[in-house]
Amino acid sequence: MALPGSLRRQPANRGLVSHCTHHHIVVFLLTFFSYSLLHASRKTFSNVKVSISSQWTPSCLNSTAPELRPYELWNSSHLFPNAEEATLFLGTLDTIFLFSYAVGLFVSGIVGDRLNLRWVLSFGMCSSALVVFFFGTLTEWLHFYNKWFYCCLWVVNGLLQSTGWPCVVAVMGNWFGKAGRGFVFGLWSACASVGNILGAFLASCVLKYGYEYAFLVTASVQFAGGVVVFFGLLTSPKEVGLPELGADEDGTVEEDANRPLMGDDDVDDDDRNYSIQATDADNQPKAIGFFQACCLPGVVLYSLAYACLKLVNYSFFFWLPFYLSNNFGWKEAEADQLSIWYDVGGIIGGTIQGLISDVLQKRAPVLAISLLFAVGSLFGYSRSPNSKPINAVIMAITGFFIGGPSNMISSAISADLGRQDVVKGSSEALATVTGIVDGTGSIGAAVGQYLVSLIQENLGWMWVFYFFILMTSSTILFISPLIVREIKLLLHERRLRMLAE
Repeated sequence: MALPGSLRRQPANRGLVSHCTHHHIVVFLLTFFSYSLLHASRKTFSNVKVSISSQWTPSCLNSTAPELRPYELWNSSHLFPNAEEATLFLGTLDTIFLFSYAVGLFVSGIVGDRLNLRWVLSFGMCSSALVVFFFGTLTEWLHFYNKWFYCCLWVVNGLLQSTGWPCVVAVMGNWFGKAGRGFVFGLWSACASVGNILGAFLASCVLKYGYEYAFLVTASVQFAGGVVVFFGLLTSPKEVGLPELGADEDGTVEEDANRPLMGDDDVDDDDRNYSIQATDADNQPKAIGFFQACCLPGVVLYSLAYACLKLVNYSFFFWLPFYLSNNFGWKEAEADQLSIWYDVGGIIGGTIQGLISDVLQKRAPVLAISLLFAVGSLFGYSRSPNSKPINAVIMAITGFFIGGPSNMISSAISADLGRQDVVKGSSEALATVTGIVDGTGSIGAAVGQYLVSLIQENLGWMWVFYFFILMTSSTILFISPLIVREIKLLLHERRLRMLAE
């Protein structure tokens, strides 16, 4: 008994290996490091906050300020009467950046679908590098300090940095089909964590010379990366004469591999073999509209789910070192080093869970199981004893079950959503959909940073973890219709295979 086309399973990585060329490897590395450099500049700002705060506060209240500094030079950089107000302003800059970044993601996705992705990405990287240079280096060299100027620069920086994620996900979606996409994107989405580590390393190497040099180094590296992207990145296989996804002669592997995450099962098999871009540029479909992208199946549900999950994930990013120092009394340097284990768990989780979703050819059930374990790991981590090895292990487990699903939604699932049957192979939906999902998630993350500080100040850390558990549970609730649907499809496919045997 012959199985229907929708049930013909191929090994998850077979199509990936057979179609991988050196161009795929170059695209993987260029997009990986381009977003890593964007994240490195963000991390630099976090790493030099203490130095910036000391520069902006009076010498009499600042124990880190040199004793022999001339009063006139100190007075030129006097922005705040004490370190507490300086720290509050730095936190305000974080919120400003996140909100402008979130707004920019919605716009950048639309722009990326209408212009060349390589141009948009390289422009965002180079322009953002210049803004970072103006913010942290030029203002210090010129001894120009102004709160409103800093706020304006950080709004612009958030808008420019938002060009990164929609563009790199769209380029990766152009080159890598659904065969192995979960594994490839799970491994590739470690770029943010690598960028955090790179930013911390670059800043620590030159921070002793002044915080302005930390901004100078990261901005220079990011600008150079933008130039490399402009001259070296290939946005689609057709630029080098390679066949588009789904345009292979045999068609069998790619037909099943490119089967949309949420496509209509009643559509004929012949209709499933579509290209992510039209081979003929004259017949290239128009870019999908913003509201059309919102109406695609699953986009709104995954966007709301990601808003809850990114809130938890970014809260760990911003607050974990502070929590370790505040709750256990550990040194700041030790807490910073220990917090890396959360990123390590997220990298491993995203890769393994992506591979499992490739084998099942279903994403939502894998997310559901991981998030259920995440609820338990959050509860366990909230009661972690004052032991660094035990804390590191539970932290890595928590990162595995939270960071993994977060990476999947923002990368592999966003690419899946932008390549559904209703899009009919229009790659112009990829960046728009990615911007919608990640933009909604960033709004949730921005609101979350304020809520975490408010809950911690009034109720304590235990209630912060209860809040994280509530947000993680809400993530499962939002995607529950998709979970039920995909589980039913899995059971149906299993029954058909049993009948065929």
